[in-house]
Amino acid sequence: MARFNLLAVLAPMVIGMASVLAAPISNVVIPRLDLNAVEKRANGTTFVAGSFANQAYADFQISDGVAGNAQAEANAVFVDPFNGVDLSTVDSDTVETINTMREAAESAETDDFDPQIDAASGDAATALQNGKIKNKVLKLTGEVQALNIKIAVAQASGSDTSDLESQLATEQGKLTTNIATDTKNAGQTSQGVTGGSSSSSSAATSSAASATASSSSTASAKKAKASKTAKKAKESAN
Repeated sequence: MARFNLLAVLAPMVIGMASVLAAPISNVVIPRLDLNAVEKRANGTTFVAGSFANQAYADFQISDGVAGNAQAEANAVFVDPFNGVDLSTVDSDTVETINTMREAAESAETDDFDPQIDAASGDAATALQNGKIKNKVLKLTGEVQALNIKIAVAQASGSDTSDLESQLATEQGKLTTNIATDTKNAGQTSQGVTGGSSSSSSAATSSAASATASSSSTASAKKAKASKTAKKAKESAN
């Protein structure tokens, strides 16, 4: 009797298992990996090393022309090339390239803009000052982008970013201030220091060049050299 009861219990289980095993394999749903989707995501987020090339200052400066659009022009140099990129994948050599270009803009400010502004007057001085503000937006945009990349890389590795974020807040504040100044000057002639010009700034270019030539005396050169260190310290706060 006990043997009969055991068979009665096991029989339904055996029949059920048999029915599952006998089911057509076509009824079994197997998930498929969309390799194209995976490749698309990877290409859209991973930075390609070497794709951001170093440029001479004259080739990426934004000061010639008119004031008012410095933010977009600076972004075109330092931000737009990284659109859609996971910043944590940007390599250290690229960060160094950004910093090299940013330093070139900073040198143009202290070595060229400042002495030329000091020597100029009237419309020429105003145009150069507008160009200097646009150059500040350019250099600070580079600084902010480099910090954003460093923060992303540090976060990806689980490192502390408090110091970098503090630096970012400081530089972003300076950038916001100079963007506001450039916007306020919208439409005014802006003059750079690399010899470039636009049809709207040709008169200012001529005046600035004349003023610069007249300031090339030995005394002016010595004065500029003596005050260079002090000016760099002053500019680092703006």
